[in-house]
Amino acid sequence: MPTLQVLCKKEALDPKRIDNKVVIVLDVLFATSTIVHAFGEGIESVWPALDRHEARDLAKGLTESICAGEYLAEPLRGFAPAMPLALGRAQLRNKILVYSTTNGTVALRRASTAAFVYPGALLNGAALAAHIVCAHPEAPLLVVCAGSAGSFNLEDFYAAGHLVSHFQKKRRGYTLNDAALAAMLLHRGCDARTALLGSRVGKMMCERSMRDEVEYAARCDSLDVVARLENHRLSRVAL
Repeated sequence: MPTLQVLCKKEALDPKRIDNKVVIVLDVLFATSTIVHAFGEGIESVWPALDRHEARDLAKGLTESICAGEYLAEPLRGFAPAMPLALGRAQLRNKILVYSTTNGTVALRRASTAAFVYPGALLNGAALAAHIVCAHPEAPLLVVCAGSAGSFNLEDFYAAGHLVSHFQKKRRGYTLNDAALAAMLLHRGCDARTALLGSRVGKMMCERSMRDEVEYAARCDSLDVVARLENHRLSRVAL
């Protein structure tokens, strides 16, 4: 019986112990939601960077690229916005996105030693779970909440519960760790909009007149988008 584990922050992830695992990275506000949205808008690929310096270096070698990002919730000078709707106002179709954020892109890179790595969000939970159950039916799963600079984030944990619920519906028989069980129970007891708007990051974004971005990230299962990380590059998977 395969396992399904949830980690509450990226710092708990040991890159040396995941080579046989399928890893899903969650940074709902906003890195992985932005990545999923960008693929929905027709972006060709996404390169998650460790920081703004690496992002600039990566962009130099790529044609038709857009650099987007933030650090500590502040926009990066000369970069496009890091949030889904704001970034989506740019022409993304057939472009390459070089993307740097405080937590989400770092978590994706930290997970890159896993057998398979996928960015997850509330937006694509159903599509992602369906793909993984089909493509990796017996693989151990690890859902990594990016968190915030070493701290627990409610929105990521809620999204983990959303995914666990989908996996339990689509394939009975996963062995859950306590964090996965707790996340699923949270998901059952609360709707996405309430969880995201009530979270610390959600409140901060609302104070900055970005409530629409938070509410967009709470749209569960609205995109049939699955992307996979290979050689530090995210590409869309054909469903």
